[in-house]
Amino acid sequence: MNQPVKVLIVDDEASQRSGLAALVSSWGMTPETASDGHDALRKLADFAADVILTDLNMPGLDGFGFLQRLRDSGEMPPTIVLTAYGNIETAVKTVHELGAYWFLEKPIQPRSLEVLIRRAGNHAGLHAEKRNLERQLSYKGSLGELVGTSPKMQEIFALLQQAGPSKACVLITGESGTGKELIARTLHALSARRQGPFIAINCAALPETLIESELFGHEKGSFTGASERRAGCFEVAQHGTLLLDEIGEMPMQTQAKLLRILEDSKVRRLGGRSEFEVDVRVVAATNKVPEEAVRGGHLREDLYYRLNVFHIHLPPLRERNEDIQPVAEALLANLNRKHECRVADISPAVIEALKRHHWPGNVRELRNVLERAVILAGEGTIELRHLPAFLQAATASPLAVSASSSAAAAQPAATPGEADAVRFQIGTTVEEAEKGLIIRTLEHTRNNKTRAAEILGISLKTLHNKLKEYGAGKEFGVGV
Repeated sequence: MNQPVKVLIVDDEASQRSGLAALVSSWGMTPETASDGHDALRKLADFAADVILTDLNMPGLDGFGFLQRLRDSGEMPPTIVLTAYGNIETAVKTVHELGAYWFLEKPIQPRSLEVLIRRAGNHAGLHAEKRNLERQLSYKGSLGELVGTSPKMQEIFALLQQAGPSKACVLITGESGTGKELIARTLHALSARRQGPFIAINCAALPETLIESELFGHEKGSFTGASERRAGCFEVAQHGTLLLDEIGEMPMQTQAKLLRILEDSKVRRLGGRSEFEVDVRVVAATNKVPEEAVRGGHLREDLYYRLNVFHIHLPPLRERNEDIQPVAEALLANLNRKHECRVADISPAVIEALKRHHWPGNVRELRNVLERAVILAGEGTIELRHLPAFLQAATASPLAVSASSSAAAAQPAATPGEADAVRFQIGTTVEEAEKGLIIRTLEHTRNNKTRAAEILGISLKTLHNKLKEYGAGKEFGVGV
């Protein structure tokens, strides 16, 4: 390390603190002292220690509790535990369970202590370099399994680096298929809980009668069919992360119980008489606008504020067009492994076709398109012929937007080469253009709505809803 090693000395005996500080200073290091664990935590707010020397037996917050706090915060420098004779078992337990760097038995041998501190200081330096390298790599387009070079994704990467090591709740918003669970898994991987379990539960997929049992567990005989005790998700996720997906679909009564658990960190199984403590980080996700869900009575306002300590909004794929190629290439590597294929790359024409699509299903839809293409190609390069028909059609018949005086509803006679083009007058609103494009596509497919939806890149349900919205449902055989 280029800078002097900073050493925090934690001991309740003033003579021990001053003696160790003088020794550390004589080795060209920078010492700071604290009288117990609480004092040490306060000192660490201003003193960025590279190495910590701590006694175990201290009044107030002892060494074991102090290290537990550091471990849970995710910011634990290499720590050397100083232990009295006969307390070796506790010291070894501290090293193994709390991740301390090493331990030394009192009375301390100065040479052994100096060697240990210098090794721990080098370890801290290498760890800092590793973190810095990971941060730099994340800014170049990836963070774990997340991929994206757009400014919006870079902002999300930076926020994840900050929120990940904390214990705070996180609320993730974004359309279906954008990758909200992947964001939650990345938060878990960046936290001190990464060795613990990651549990995900979809609140919308469970009936109201079962969701509390799934979350909190139940005792034998607590309801009809409860033939044995069962642990809930909070219990299973102990010392890990629990993702509550589609939180806006959770019944209001259950939301009230969840809020209490977040406040007290205590859970009671259904039918149980006592509570037990849980140590779980909660991450919530929703594809709805949370403020609208609160106004609509689907999400408790107090729960929203409790979950929204960190808010990460994942933008839809159509709003970060520059991410389509790196995301597609990352998906290609995963799909090759899954299907044992040897597809080397994606042709430029395919990339352009992917970039022109609206992607209403976001990354999930892109993955499905590429999975089909990988299976069809088998090896070599993904070409246009490997794409679904609606993407090929969009490539063959691009939308031409020109300064023509003709409106969408009254097209002038087209030349043979322009038969598939749709023109809009300058000043046409987006709604009018969308309506004109949908109606023109239905005319082109002779009212084959399934085919029209494929060409437009939207679902059949969305097409029906649009026709009803335009008041054109009866004209095209859709009930209103």
